[in-house]
Amino acid sequence: MKWNLRVQAAERGIWKSAELRRMLAAAGLEMSQGKMSGLWTGTLTTIRLDDLDVICHVLDCQPTDLLVPEPEKVSARTRRLEQHSEANGSTPRVTPRLGAKDDRPAPPL
Repeated sequence: MKWNLRVQAAERGIWKSAELRRMLAAAGLEMSQGKMSGLWTGTLTTIRLDDLDVICHVLDCQPTDLLVPEPEKVSARTRRLEQHSEANGSTPRVTPRLGAKDDRPAPPL
């Protein structure tokens, strides 16, 4: 996914992250400078849905305006996996995590 915040902000005349940060704070989303920097530069790794909701409200946009699919990256990842499988002559296996044992109690009914 490509994070498209700066384009959406620019389309609304917002050119600085500090300005958007003030607007978000006015809408109830207090954000650290570090987190705002990650949002602005597109280096964020996670975003809370509640935060995304406020950002969309402030920018008057939809989540699909901010999160743009990049299908070519998925295709490239799939090709790498296929090449790896062909080189090793096998399909990738899923291995359980350490500590995942059958002696855990069953979930409640």
